[in-house]
Amino acid sequence: MDATILKALVAAAVVGPVVMWSLRRRRRAPGLGTRMQAAGAFGLVVVVIAHLCEGLRVFPRIGWGQPHSLGHYLDLSGAVVGLALVPAGYLLSRRRSAQHDSAS
Repeated sequence: MDATILKALVAAAVVGPVVMWSLRRRRRAPGLGTRMQAAGAFGLVVVVIAHLCEGLRVFPRIGWGQPHSLGHYLDLSGAVVGLALVPAGYLLSRRRSAQHDSAS
């Protein structure tokens, strides 16, 4: 098995529960924070899909894994969005929840 495919499968095992968790939180407590979390989780899904496409050599003209290529920047932007929005959304939703609890 190609190492890139293995990385993608390991990442999918981590990202899958994060996506499910963020969607469940979004359904239970709609708000900006949970929306940010869901958007970040889908950014991480982009990373998993990019690695799968690289390992399976789907759309090779995009230049998966090559520096300064469209595939590289797609992977990088998904990672940045995911790693920024998931924790920021979580903190925002927890802050809002704590404010709501103290006001009650």
